[in-house]
Amino acid sequence: MSSDFQPPPKSLSILASVGGVVTAVIAIAILNVWSKQLSETASRHSVQPEKVQHPLSGAKEAEIVASLDAKSVVLPGQPIPKNQLTVAVIPYIAPGVGKLTSEETTTASQAWSYFQRNWNDQTGLVNSVDGFASVSMWDQTAAIAALVSARKLNIIPAAEFEAKMSKMLKTLASIPLYKGELPNKVYNTKTLVPVNYGQLEKREEIGWSAIDLGRMAIWLKIVGAKYPELRSLSTDVWKHWQVKRLTKNGQMYGTAVIKGKEEYNQEGRLGYENYAAYGLKLWGLDVKQALDYQSHAAFVDLYGQGIPYDQRDYKNSGANNYVLSEPYILDGIETGFQALPKAYADRILAAQAARYEATKQLTAVTEDNLDRPPYFVYSSLFVNGEPWATITDTQQQHNDLRFLSAKAAIGWHVLYNTTYTSQLFHFVQANLNSKDGWYNGFYESLRQPNKTLTANNNGVILESLLYKQVGQPLTVWAGVIAIAPLPH
Repeated sequence: MSSDFQPPPKSLSILASVGGVVTAVIAIAILNVWSKQLSETASRHSVQPEKVQHPLSGAKEAEIVASLDAKSVVLPGQPIPKNQLTVAVIPYIAPGVGKLTSEETTTASQAWSYFQRNWNDQTGLVNSVDGFASVSMWDQTAAIAALVSARKLNIIPAAEFEAKMSKMLKTLASIPLYKGELPNKVYNTKTLVPVNYGQLEKREEIGWSAIDLGRMAIWLKIVGAKYPELRSLSTDVWKHWQVKRLTKNGQMYGTAVIKGKEEYNQEGRLGYENYAAYGLKLWGLDVKQALDYQSHAAFVDLYGQGIPYDQRDYKNSGANNYVLSEPYILDGIETGFQALPKAYADRILAAQAARYEATKQLTAVTEDNLDRPPYFVYSSLFVNGEPWATITDTQQQHNDLRFLSAKAAIGWHVLYNTTYTSQLFHFVQANLNSKDGWYNGFYESLRQPNKTLTANNNGVILESLLYKQVGQPLTVWAGVIAIAPLPH
């Protein structure tokens, strides 16, 4: 571990309760090791993006945007009427789905190239970040989604799909578990040793993330339902887990090891909490409280759009209450808004489009890795009372590193297919392409790509395009959720 990294204070040991991805800490913890790698990666994969035509550029314009952002907030915000607040009875299907354009087909192939580079054939595990042999269960799930997508989109042949998926599932059904219970937060992708963030050689059990395992639970169901020949292998992964402590009183729980002692904490905030809980529900766990999307929700107006946020913030709970694009995109693509109301997602996209109208700054924000310190940020619409804040898990603010996210841009586009989302999609095409996958994003104020290459960014892009091609939420397409026909 880099000497620059300090473990979070006790109050932050509910790290996973922020409802984010544990790669956050991978990124922060390997600062020195990774910064050298990333600089090499950036030069190795350097492509010249098209010149970005943008009316706002430079420090003065960034100040103007920041001023408009600050003025965009009204509390309390406009709530969504109760009669509109429900998850989809019939899973949502986006407009314009059913066939990829040639540009989208090329986009999918580009995303798959990341996995070609970062797949470990001996284990079936994939590197979370290009060239670094470490993975979280969240990012390994991105690899499952990418593999299913690559097969259905005819990027890879059936034999390659079957060999890779079988290998991966067998590995996941036999990896050493934290205390013999549940997958450790991080593994060495080559040796399968449970490790701490950035420590590839030293065996260390650091706890599990319920959020990560909830996402994996959804994809284990998708694989088992869509491919009956793989069902026993996907079920074996679940059976390998001792799930008793994963839930308690209808909520999800994770663990963290702080100074050698285990802490057991409720995990999740509005967004990721509901999405991940849906996955655990598919396997029969009691997550009733975690699925409740109303009891902790409040609203804040951003550029005239009342967006939902979780009232359990850092000040009153010790966990950050990020409002991010990704959990809503994943819920829409995978379940058709069965975990969260589509009305929430509508508002979260609308606020980003309204920001563009006011500032001419294309906006599609979520959490992700960076190609420079602090290496991972949560680029939020709202967090801990602050609008449009980009922060680390320890509340350090880095609004100068806010970026348009490639996965968020493409995910929003396949789900909504509006004039605004088309602009997002085409911006990604023009500025974030590399021969080894899609770069994570484009920095607003720096006016340059965030050249990190990651499994999650490329995996979300692939599953978004799979969704568009098959024309259904992926759990419906796979047969996990049976849809009753509408009465005539």
